[in-house]
Amino acid sequence: MSDRSLIEEAGIGVSKAASILDEALDGAEDGEIYLESVRSESFLFDDGRLKSASYDSGQGFGLRVVSGETTGYAHASEISEASLRRAATSASAAKRGRRGALAVGPTPVNRRLYVDVDPTAAPNFVAKTGLLAEIDAWCRARDPRVVQVSASLAGSRTSVEIIRSGGASVAEARPLVRVNIAVTLEKDGRRETGSAGAGGRASYEEWIQPDRWKALAERALRKAEINLEAIPAPAGEMEVALGPGWTGVLLHEAVGHGLEGDFNRKGSSVYSGKVGEQVMAKGVTIVDDGTIANRRGSLSFDDEGTQTQRTVLVEDGVLVGYMQDRMNSRLMGVPATGNGRRENYASTPMPRMTNTFMTGGTHDPEEIVRSIKRGIWAVDFGGGQVDITNGQFVFQCTEAYLVEDGKVGPPVKNATLIGHGPTVMNNISMVGNDFAMDEGVGTCGKAGQSVPVGVGQPSLRIDKITVGGAG
Repeated sequence: MSDRSLIEEAGIGVSKAASILDEALDGAEDGEIYLESVRSESFLFDDGRLKSASYDSGQGFGLRVVSGETTGYAHASEISEASLRRAATSASAAKRGRRGALAVGPTPVNRRLYVDVDPTAAPNFVAKTGLLAEIDAWCRARDPRVVQVSASLAGSRTSVEIIRSGGASVAEARPLVRVNIAVTLEKDGRRETGSAGAGGRASYEEWIQPDRWKALAERALRKAEINLEAIPAPAGEMEVALGPGWTGVLLHEAVGHGLEGDFNRKGSSVYSGKVGEQVMAKGVTIVDDGTIANRRGSLSFDDEGTQTQRTVLVEDGVLVGYMQDRMNSRLMGVPATGNGRRENYASTPMPRMTNTFMTGGTHDPEEIVRSIKRGIWAVDFGGGQVDITNGQFVFQCTEAYLVEDGKVGPPVKNATLIGHGPTVMNNISMVGNDFAMDEGVGTCGKAGQSVPVGVGQPSLRIDKITVGGAG
């Protein structure tokens, strides 16, 4: 791993790149050069054999010119003076003769939230594929009902450098790893699958220790076993208790996107223009925090060079503010919050979540479940769909239980939660004291771009929500 910056490795230098950028930004409000170099790998051991192993590397840059609400963006996989000049000429078209004042750049960032490691370098290929084979064998030996095991590893190291007007620059290396295990059990002709995963911004070491991957495998086996015993889910409007951790993905989708600056600037969010208003139940506090060390959604600085921060979005049910990138914060007249993110050098930044969660309350989680007269206790979620403009969502429960008169009954299958984000947030009556973040598996999609994120919440009681099931 070289200590030289990406622009220096290309034989250009920061000063030369900055002079090209300055010329492109003459009369514009904002812009930068974003450089990136990525090494990534993935391994999949499926159905008793190594099914795929891939390694990829690449680099490139994007040059952005922002004038008013217009963005000019050009990118290339070749980092050279000639390609920078071509990109500057193309992106400059955004100005269209308009002249504005260049915004002050972000404050330089020295903080680093993760260690520079390269997951693609260690352990070696034999160790990684051998581990996946060991996971497969262990799961099959653990339960004779196992008919299929799928285990995967994915890791990457992304070097990022951002150059701004005048030659100010920041750079860092961002590691990311993930381990996933899925098992399928068969009993009396019925097959069910359970899965578990974990990861973060570190080397593989933390997650491939035997106690860690065996705990993941046990969780996957347990989920599959629970699903084997599940009965059809009831349907109708009822009380619901949510477990802690990954269930925060409902909050992420149903509410989080609606708190991103671009949707609110354009008036397309259900939360547009409601800062200072009571938009959720008292006791509900929602935070986006990109500063948690080694978390999947964390960044030392965002993809515009702004230092990430802990941003309170909703406090005790009152809307406090939105997640902002530089362009939307400038147009809305508020500070940037370090939420300008992009998928890669070929993508323009936009307001995106980092680690978004609801903070803990005072209720014991067992008390929350006991309070349910008739409903379900949803412990884990799968996929979901959300309409940002109206807040309507549908989420599938992958682990849920019937609750009657405060007693937990059998697991239920094919339960879905259907509702309206703002309404559900106002129907929260109990917030647990068992706050937890997810295990580090979240990926968020928006406008065709995907970025790693974190979610979290404590146990919750929702007084009324529609449950879709078998009837």
